[in-house]
Amino acid sequence: MDQLLALKYFCKVAETGSFTSAATAFSVPPSSISRRISDLETSLGTHLLTRSTRVVKLTEIGTAYLEQVKEILVQLELSNESVKSYQSRPMGQLKISSMVSFGERMLFPVLDEFSALYPDITLDISLSDELSSLANDDVDVAIRGGYAPDERIHAIKLMPNDFIPVASPSYLAAQGTPEDGFALRNHLGLFFRTPRGPSPWLLEVDDQWHDVSGQPAVISNNANWLMKQGLEGKGIMMAPRWSLEGDLMSGALVELLTDAALSVNQNPNMGIYLLYQKPKYLVPKVKVFIDFLVEKLMA
Repeated sequence: MDQLLALKYFCKVAETGSFTSAATAFSVPPSSISRRISDLETSLGTHLLTRSTRVVKLTEIGTAYLEQVKEILVQLELSNESVKSYQSRPMGQLKISSMVSFGERMLFPVLDEFSALYPDITLDISLSDELSSLANDDVDVAIRGGYAPDERIHAIKLMPNDFIPVASPSYLAAQGTPEDGFALRNHLGLFFRTPRGPSPWLLEVDDQWHDVSGQPAVISNNANWLMKQGLEGKGIMMAPRWSLEGDLMSGALVELLTDAALSVNQNPNMGIYLLYQKPKYLVPKVKVFIDFLVEKLMA
């Protein structure tokens, strides 16, 4: 027995006082209404209605039952409308995971505008440089530096993730400016520690890669603290170009060896990727965030 349908039939008969009127409302034969309600009464072990040739009335227990099930049906309808609304307009909690530096420097500055456009979306943002899968993170959208992942995850390349060597004018005044990539080995280095270890300084010459890492002065997994050390003249650092624009423009940091092929890895396709599981794009809150971020940040 479809109890939900039987309850709807029962409420309509109680409202109209007629099997025929209820049948018209649901576009079914009156016999279908009568049979469903009889099955409902059998399952409950009581009579909900008294029937005569001219009128249908509620029994005493039927009246009490009606008040309870009417409330249930109203709540169910409200819940259905809520779900439909949730699926048709951007709303609800949006879970975002991002690399720490990118989140602080690139993501946070545009989120006020996003929230103003979509006030019904609650942002839940986690910043971490730990490597993990999108599924394990339990997030709607992730922003990661690296390579495009496997085909099960959709990846949009927001921008390149090119690393360049920089130092402060005070460091260069004290230690000198390296004349070529190999000279970096004689300088103090500020190294970012990844889960695989400190990022090396790599130089490509004639299709061959050489490790030209300087002498470690500082190693940390906190990019902001490393940046502070660099600004204070503690050493040379390799950092993503997108994270250095303001300091390069102000002269607080100087780009070095602009003609050298330097990197922290041997893959030329490194980038900042916006990642999400493909079905997620059908959810309005996820779709509008992806479209917004692509418009704001995609190179």
